[in-house]
Amino acid sequence: MPREFAFTTQSHPSQQQSSKLDLGLPVKRTRGNPTSRAQLRAIAEKMPNPSQCPRQSVFKEVDVDGVMDESNRSTHASFAASSDNMEEDYFSLGNEKPSDQSRRRVHLVENIDAVPGSRSSSTLTRLLFLAFFMVVMMPLLYDMPILGKPGPSIIGAKAGVIGRPGFEDIPSRTGPLAAKRSISSTDVCNRWSQQSALVNGTIYLFGGHATETADQTDGTWTNDFLSMDLTKDFDIASAPLKGLPQPSEIPAVSNGYLWQSYDTLYLYGGEVSSAPRAFPPPFSLWAYDIKNAKWTKHDNPKTSVGNYSDGGDQPVQQAAEGAGVSIPELGRGYYFAGHLDPFTTQGWPLPIPRVYLKSLVEYTFPGYTNDGVESLRGGKTAGEDGVWRNITQGGIQDEAKFPNRADSALVHVPGFGADGILVNLGGGTNNSYTQMNIVDVYDIATSTWYKQSTNGTSPILRVNPCAVAASAPDGTSTNIYMYGGQNLIPPENQTQYGDMWILTIPSFTWIEVDTTHQSVPPPRVGHTCNLYDSQIISIGGYKTLDPICDTGVYVFDTTNLTWQNTFKALSGGDPQSNPQNQQIAQQKDPMGLSGSYGYEVPAAVQAIIGGGASGGATITAPAKTATDGPLATGKPITYTIQGTFTITGADGSVVTETGTTSSTTAPSKGHSGPNIAAIVAGVVAGFFFVLACYLGFCAWVYRRQLALYKNHVAMTQRNALTGGGANMHGEKAAFLTDSRTSKERSTEQSSTAAVTSGGNSGNGSIPPVPPIAGLHHDSGEGMPVGGNSTANSSSEDLMAGREPTFVGVLLNPRRSLRVINRD
Repeated sequence: MPREFAFTTQSHPSQQQSSKLDLGLPVKRTRGNPTSRAQLRAIAEKMPNPSQCPRQSVFKEVDVDGVMDESNRSTHASFAASSDNMEEDYFSLGNEKPSDQSRRRVHLVENIDAVPGSRSSSTLTRLLFLAFFMVVMMPLLYDMPILGKPGPSIIGAKAGVIGRPGFEDIPSRTGPLAAKRSISSTDVCNRWSQQSALVNGTIYLFGGHATETADQTDGTWTNDFLSMDLTKDFDIASAPLKGLPQPSEIPAVSNGYLWQSYDTLYLYGGEVSSAPRAFPPPFSLWAYDIKNAKWTKHDNPKTSVGNYSDGGDQPVQQAAEGAGVSIPELGRGYYFAGHLDPFTTQGWPLPIPRVYLKSLVEYTFPGYTNDGVESLRGGKTAGEDGVWRNITQGGIQDEAKFPNRADSALVHVPGFGADGILVNLGGGTNNSYTQMNIVDVYDIATSTWYKQSTNGTSPILRVNPCAVAASAPDGTSTNIYMYGGQNLIPPENQTQYGDMWILTIPSFTWIEVDTTHQSVPPPRVGHTCNLYDSQIISIGGYKTLDPICDTGVYVFDTTNLTWQNTFKALSGGDPQSNPQNQQIAQQKDPMGLSGSYGYEVPAAVQAIIGGGASGGATITAPAKTATDGPLATGKPITYTIQGTFTITGADGSVVTETGTTSSTTAPSKGHSGPNIAAIVAGVVAGFFFVLACYLGFCAWVYRRQLALYKNHVAMTQRNALTGGGANMHGEKAAFLTDSRTSKERSTEQSSTAAVTSGGNSGNGSIPPVPPIAGLHHDSGEGMPVGGNSTANSSSEDLMAGREPTFVGVLLNPRRSLRVINRD
């Protein structure tokens, strides 16, 4: 009865493989192993004769695909799935620990000669006995404790099965000296396929491969944990790599990804050692608290329901050779495509070929929101384990024109959509490549993939390049730098690259960087790149053309487009003042692109998109018009900058501008849309401006009213001394009369006295106007002849016989204004 498998990952293109494989389900087992000579002969006669083919990738580790040619792979998979003579499953697909008996596996020799019919010859008997001993007994003895710790089978290298040791028996570092040190070594010959992240001016490296000598080929997997300080200048010959304590509980993996938030690292994915053979444990996410230097394990993660995702509640698979990116400002990490095989997934049978993926794994960091996940809508935040979403049907993702792939690069570009876009470059499988004259673009806010045509001569097809993005000071262009990679076809002539390319956005035009006459690093693959202070720091890399030891640290100036021997710490030694290392004009926007501090648009890019070193690009849309998606409707996030700069037009004309440059800001949910802080600041500034104008006006009125009051007091005193109070005429005498009743006058005088005592201006107290002989207020005598009695009475009422105060003017400027206007 043929075996049945089911798994929830992407189905393999082969029609002979079931599309319902689920590695979480146990498979049927038979009662025994084929150990008799007759059974072995029957199996050997049915098996194809695999031949060793060249490795098709330095990252494609030894597995069943790597030891047989293409013509035999489908036969092998079919044989493994349907053979009635060999139903034994060699890997337990549950989580239970394999029994001692199940660890003793039969290793099949690649070729077994036919056994002659006659058994009378003693020579033939000895040969048969020797063959039986080698086929059955040697592998069993090799795994027994009497021969020491089990290792890789010298017989099973081309066979279908290799005995599985317990995972706890695998050391944390497979290199010769790894078990003896607790601090990660920085003294290595070569390093590649590590995971890297950059937080607050420090690069962190985990795992990958490391060799002690240039010719070392096995024992290269490591769980080394390193850091590199970028807040000080350094020479590449003495790069400041620092060894951190090795986390022995974390398996040694390569080709995974290290996501980063502002204070935590998250290790996802990767593949375990193939030489010596290791077996992956159940997938767990490992989080590193940077401040407390502590690793935390998150077991059994499962997916959640969300936009274009799987059905949810599915175990998260550990993929390798995918493309990762972190977006700390959104609190998310992404891992695109990659592959699954026996070195990534627990219990994956060797007869099942490697499966290439095209899904997008999204991880929402603890404490962050994500409207694309059903359980986090409405402002809800992820718990301490974070939230996973496996996006499988976003836009064109489930169409044939969207191929499975591994070893590509993924870059985040702010703007265009509410949360920005992801741009995927390169990648492929063992026999195909992803084109780069058309690239895949993912709109984060809508969880949808689109295709976008590029302009200009595109790079040679490749896998495993590294890529970073730098933003123009004003944000009008974002330039993606892609470095290195390799071509795997044909397998016997694999080519690695050391070229540098720029994909400028939104133009989506390819530009090859001219590095002629420069000291260029050897071509490489499997290196990591990080951008800081507008310089690319490339670390590690696998080299076949130049397999000598090197430091593996190189620095590229993205503004001058040159390789340099030193790293210049442009932002100084305090990363906290600009933790995201953004351009000056972008520091108040969390969506401003990280690592771009000090970056200026290179002249080679200006010649294509216009503008100057500070930005001002004149080409603000794809050169080949987008018909759908955020590139058709959105715009980049742009900023206003100050100063003098040169603008080069698309036609080559040069203009010098002084002042500011700005552009329309792309709409962005919570980021590049309405800037609440700017609105509040504008309102506050406007309020204080109006207040200052009002205070200035009141001060002018007060000074006028005070001068008028003093003048009237002096006049009154002179008239009182000369006895001429009864002969005063005109409006000025009105200040000395009062037509109100005693009760009204008493009430206002009490009010005025209260204001005066609490807000005297400090210019000195002038005594109240003394009573003037001959005037009787209550009787109305002494009213000026020919004057307006109502206005004059009002003026006297405004003066109230007391010195005016600044507070009084502030409270009633209109009243005081009438006084000075009547004067």
